Parts: sequence; structure tokens; C-alpha cells
Amino acid sequence: MRKSVLALAAVTAVLATPMLAAAQDAGHWIVRARAVHLDPANGNSGDLQAALSSVTGVPTEAAINSRTIPEVDISYFFTPNIAAELVLTYPQKQDVSLKTAAGSAKIGSFKHLPPTLTAQYHFTGFGKLRPYLGAGLNYTNISDVQFDPALSALQLNLKRNSFGLAAQAGVDYELGGGWLLNLDVKKVQIRTDVTAAGTKLGTFKVDPLLVGLGIGKRF
Repeated sequence: MRKSVLALAAVTAVLATPMLAAAQDAGHWIVRARAVHLDPANGNSGDLQAALSSVTGVPTEAAINSRTIPEVDISYFFTPNIAAELVLTYPQKQDVSLKTAAGSAKIGSFKHLPPTLTAQYHFTGFGKLRPYLGAGLNYTNISDVQFDPALSALQLNLKRNSFGLAAQAGVDYELGGGWLLNLDVKKVQIRTDVTAAGTKLGTFKVDPLLVGLGIGKRF
């Protein structure tokens, strides 16, 4: 009888552990710090490419550089599976170049601040691994736009605000003591109109792929 009770208690404990761990997630905050590689799509609308090509006399596209940036995100769990995440950084500087078959040349720079808010579903039942999917919205503020003085006659400028969609996939690995190792991938819609003397030339599509690796702490 005693052995049966002990066996039943052991089985109950094993089955209850995942549910207890999941219950502890509800209402908890997670703060993560990541190093994120930003890889822009560098898409040019047809009218923008045509306008740039008419100035240079050869097929030309605008592009910005890839770079690695710091990122901090804050997640709040409404249930063991449902969370919201706010992604933050400080204004990041990007170089603007014109690309032709002969190569590329820097023509200016700008700074962008791209906070992103996503709703996430976190999957349970994978032990220490907690994969998740997310979708949400991005707002990007563009500032400190500067172009080469040699191009001043063109009066080039960029639209300062961008609103777009964001999709996300990632996984947390529990290290113990509330600490997490995190891998995160996001695709974000960031676009800006390019103007010359107040006239729209076309749309530049940054639309970066963001791959991040970092650590987090559950509170």
C-alpha cells in the first residue's frame, strides 16, 4: 500500500511540474538584452529607381548598410502562453549609398528609432525550451537626415515617420534561477518616401531582417 501511494505521488509530481512551471509564467515580466544584426532589404520602388537612374545616367538603386545594434525588450505574460513584447533601442545611424554596376558610393546618413510592439504565443511542453511566435506593429522615427553637400542642389530628404507590420519567431532556453538564453528573428516593415525639392521621387523599403541573440531575466 505504501509503495502504491509513493508511486502515485511520484507520478502526480511529474505530471504537475510542467503545469506548475507554466503557471509561474503568468503575470511575470521578462527583460532581455540582445545583440541584433540588422540586414536591410534595400528595396527601391520602380519610380525611385527610375528617378535615381535618370540623375546618374546608369541603373541606380539606393541602399543602407547592414549593422549590429543593441536591443532591449520587455515582455509581460497575461497567461502562461500569451504575452506582449515591447522592443526598444536608441537612435541608430545608417549610411545611405547609391549602388550601380560599377560599385557603391556613400551619399549621406540618417538615424532611426524603431520601437516595435508584438503579441506573442509561447509554446509549452518542451522542457527548458520555450519557442514562441509573434506579430505586431512597428513605428520608426527617422531623424538627423544628412546628404553630401555636393547634392545640395537636389534638396534630397526623407519622410520622418514609418508605420508597418512586424512578424517574429524565437525561443527561450531556461538556464536556471530565472535566467534565459534567447534567440529571436524578426521581419519588420520600415519604409520612407524619398523627396527632392519637396517632390516625391519614390519609396525606399528598408524592411530589415533582424536576427538577435541575448540573455533575459524573469521577474
